[in-house]
Amino acid sequence: MFDKLTRSKVFRDPIYGYIEVEYKIILDLIDSKEVQRLRRILQLSGVSMVFHTAEHSRFTHALGAYHVANLMLHHVEGIDCLTEYERVVFLCSALLHDIGHGPYSHAFEMVLLTSHEEMTEKIILCKDTDVNRILNQVDGLAEAVASVIGHKGKYPLIESLVSSQLDVDRMDYLTRDAYFTGATYGAIDMQRLLRSMKIVNGQVLCRASGVHTLESYLMSRYHMYFQVYYHPVARSYELLLESMYERIKDLTKEGKILDANIASFLNVIKDNNDVLSYIELDDAYVNGFIKQFMNSSDPVLSRLAKAFNHRELFRYVDLANHPDGKMLQSLKENAEKHPFGKYYYFENSVSAVAYLQTNKKKSNDAVVAIKVVLPNGEIKNLDEYSPIVHSLVSSSYKRVERIYYFEDLDV
Repeated sequence: MFDKLTRSKVFRDPIYGYIEVEYKIILDLIDSKEVQRLRRILQLSGVSMVFHTAEHSRFTHALGAYHVANLMLHHVEGIDCLTEYERVVFLCSALLHDIGHGPYSHAFEMVLLTSHEEMTEKIILCKDTDVNRILNQVDGLAEAVASVIGHKGKYPLIESLVSSQLDVDRMDYLTRDAYFTGATYGAIDMQRLLRSMKIVNGQVLCRASGVHTLESYLMSRYHMYFQVYYHPVARSYELLLESMYERIKDLTKEGKILDANIASFLNVIKDNNDVLSYIELDDAYVNGFIKQFMNSSDPVLSRLAKAFNHRELFRYVDLANHPDGKMLQSLKENAEKHPFGKYYYFENSVSAVAYLQTNKKKSNDAVVAIKVVLPNGEIKNLDEYSPIVHSLVSSSYKRVERIYYFEDLDV
């Protein structure tokens, strides 16, 4: 059903050495406009303002996730239950799982009020995109891949392999982000994890002998969130973007003319179903209009754009350090009195947990319990088998609350 290349195509990768492609449809998807667009979107957004080598793109991660899926197809016991069609659905889903990310990723989602998963589905199903045209060379393939991204339940095994608590997405981004940030505590033993996985009756299981590796993987992800992804300086950078986006939205609602040509951006703000405008947006597009806004007649846009380009970020106060209550109250009052205070002051919180013990789906993410298979064939939830993970369920939840503000509010 699926044509294979006469000679496998390979991509050099600092993590895996070679990433190999044997199906023509995968190579066609890699060359599509929507996947190539990911070259122009940073994987870690504002984190690059803290870890200066974190300049890798969503494209490198997409290839990495595809490669991990390919490794699973060759090394996970029991995965031969998948037909060739399902194997290709799996590979395509892994490659395309992030094509819905907007410029600077999650900062854009906060303003657009939609998730990148939803945008990924829309791009795959849009008749005017390259990926839809390529997938539709096989009847029903576009719908199949979109259903995996959207967790529709048609391919539950593939869905769990693409997005769960133990999936191709996390395995690649933890390894890749640790490499490019230099944060060694994010490194995971992927080969051991893959050898520990087993498919039984359409369910992903982990052998008891691999639980120590699984425990390390969960803790690596937990530490990466608070040491890298939620770094206060990175969050400050992203809040500048969010504030700028909000100002643009407000000015547009007021009917004011902006000092930059941002038609595609405005089209998406007005209608997040405008897929063709959406795929015109990338980090370069946003960087371009931010540079123009440095000379904007609007004082808010001008200030935020200059702060963004010159790395003059919001200051922050971590509430866990029990700061002076009078100072915080003064900050809040000053922000409320300031004509543009809503753009210069934020009460922000982030949270994470090392392991979620649940069998329920949350949003578009299949957050299901990881299962462990014992030598006698008995199956237990991970937290029932591992005392360490059992303790993490109740003790690892962490919430960090901070105040972000421009320095002149502190008067």
